[in-house]
Amino acid sequence: MEKIKLLKVHFLPKELKDGFLYVSEEFGIAGHLCPCGCKNKIITPLDPSEWSFEETNNKPTLYPSIGNWQLPCRSHYWITDGIIEWSYDWSEEEIIAGREAEERKRTEYFKGFESKQTKKSIFRRILDWFSNL
Repeated sequence: MEKIKLLKVHFLPKELKDGFLYVSEEFGIAGHLCPCGCKNKIITPLDPSEWSFEETNNKPTLYPSIGNWQLPCRSHYWITDGIIEWSYDWSEEEIIAGREAEERKRTEYFKGFESKQTKKSIFRRILDWFSNL
């Protein structure tokens, strides 16, 4: 069973060490070296349209899984309570479907975000109504 330790940082360091998940909550980003041993840096943005981060007893969890489909290793795993849980290797069809689902999730998130931003307050609507009289 592989473990990964949490290190909270302000900025991600240039050089990452094996077995550590570096998290900058201030900048909404996490980074670690691929646990397969290929030494590639894996950077995960932390926001509702990407990955979520939780900490329990100084043990990190990232959700959803991390699929490094663009890397030669094509590793796929979960980080749950400081433990790396390996998943099966996805087929090309599963990868395409997963990417499409992620894009739909992002689109819906930002569509909802934009509609919330464009809604006027009741006070603003009353002022606009009076100015149109």
